[in-house]
Amino acid sequence: MTPLNFRDQSSLSTDVVTMTEFGDFISALGEFGLYQKLLVLLIAISLLLNPFQTIGHLFMVLDEPHHCNTSWIRAIGPNLTEEEQLNLTLPRDADGAYEQCSMYSPVDWDLDSIVMYGLNATEKCSSGWVYPSAQAPSLLTEFDLVCDRKDLNDISQSIYMLGLLLGSMIFGPLSDRIGRRPAFLICMLIRGLFGVGIASVPDFYLYMAFKCVVGTAEAGIMIIALVLATEWVGVSHRPKAVLITHCCFAIGQMIVPGLSYGIHNWRLLQIAGSAPVFALFFYIWVLPESARWLVIKGRIEEAKKVLQKAASINKRTIPPELLKQLKPETQPKPGSALDLFRKKHLRKVTLITICTWFADSLVYYGLSLNVSGFGLNVYLTQLAFGGVELPARLSCIFLLQWFGRKKTQAVVLLLSGLMCLIITGIPEDQPVVTTVLATIGKFTATASFSTSYVYSAELFPTVIRQTGVGLCSMSARLAGIIAPLVLLLDRYHPAIPMAIFGSVTVVVGLFCFLLPETRGTDLADDMGLEDIKGATPQKSNRSPETLSKTGTTEAGVDLEKVNYEFSESKR
Repeated sequence: MTPLNFRDQSSLSTDVVTMTEFGDFISALGEFGLYQKLLVLLIAISLLLNPFQTIGHLFMVLDEPHHCNTSWIRAIGPNLTEEEQLNLTLPRDADGAYEQCSMYSPVDWDLDSIVMYGLNATEKCSSGWVYPSAQAPSLLTEFDLVCDRKDLNDISQSIYMLGLLLGSMIFGPLSDRIGRRPAFLICMLIRGLFGVGIASVPDFYLYMAFKCVVGTAEAGIMIIALVLATEWVGVSHRPKAVLITHCCFAIGQMIVPGLSYGIHNWRLLQIAGSAPVFALFFYIWVLPESARWLVIKGRIEEAKKVLQKAASINKRTIPPELLKQLKPETQPKPGSALDLFRKKHLRKVTLITICTWFADSLVYYGLSLNVSGFGLNVYLTQLAFGGVELPARLSCIFLLQWFGRKKTQAVVLLLSGLMCLIITGIPEDQPVVTTVLATIGKFTATASFSTSYVYSAELFPTVIRQTGVGLCSMSARLAGIIAPLVLLLDRYHPAIPMAIFGSVTVVVGLFCFLLPETRGTDLADDMGLEDIKGATPQKSNRSPETLSKTGTTEAGVDLEKVNYEFSESKR
């Protein structure tokens, strides 16, 4: 048997516990016991509501038939039928249908002259639009998001993504400073208040402003939920904990089209998708703080209470001798984003991870927000998109364990890019083929995004983990802002957006092979070189005599053999 290599032989005789061996406490209380399962459930329920804010907007702006308001002619011919009015005041397109965005210029002639000579001069709609279908009010009909105002729809999605970017900038560092729990609760409150408030906005610009604020809270919830789930479970259960919460996000995506199909009034739909967050008010009492973060901040007594509570719920006992050793050697300085670029090993990881999140988000939202552009029923297409997310996220639990983080991340990212590039060569009269390829691309893009969440949380050290994940999330949100704008390029050629999404994703997928592997390693806590390479699992630096008080090491090493080898090393 190979002797156990401790990091610092001089510390073997000490009883001071450093954060590098925090995994021993997770092992003592249970790596994925009832306490952690309940925590994951709480996080998953909160993420169930996220998809509505992301894609619910798509069902509020579905295309509806419309034409210019030409009621001016009623003053001249009040007895005209609707068909006669349209025939006299609207030009027709090449297919013989009435133009939707232009009308004949009003004149002061009498009705007989208009009928005899007809109108020739045209102009853009100057008095608004008419929507003949008897549909419930939607964003499109209430705020006239048609013709020259049609681009406001995509711009509003970019504004929402801007909110996600701001949320990553604000709540990443904030939760590193004030704690995961208070930052998470603040985000939940903002999401509920402004989500319901959107239903009462009087104009579309205020709607976009409120959506931006909601996006800020959504980003905070997503990244804080990731870190909470990661820091409370053992090494082998990290992918499972994170991806189970993501599965709930996928379920939410399947609920949204059903909810939208049943509620056509956009204001009622907005309330139905936002108000349930207030039912989660009990999180104030049950959501725990990260014990790992408490120790990093030197709040040892609070950390002991949380750990003991977790152990009690898991029906385990943490030995008092082990709790006494819960003392960080030094109080670390608060991390900042600049720390990620000062060290060479962290700089490479940070840059590649930022690019990975950018590509993930670009292709994910590029496909998700183009759900109405693939030629099939928008409700069924979104249901398929949501349906493939569930197996995509579940499969990652096994892929990450079998093939590791690096290979999984690179391969699924490459596949999603290739699907987009193949779509560019599919004729427009083959919507089924295009939708199938887009669904496969959505599957791999979802798997890539889920992998990035797990991988990034393992690559960054605890002292700056939330800041690092927040920086990556900022990159993803920047891509989210760009994705709707890229879709506007289809007016020049339908293949341009997919070509951009595919080429960027393929290039970044190749860079992922340069990242270190983190499968089976404990979370790094400081910014030392040894904590980021991820080549081998981290070992405890306590003496075997001390470890014997707790039974076994986190890696499950037989302590009698460790004691023997340690005695041999002393000789």
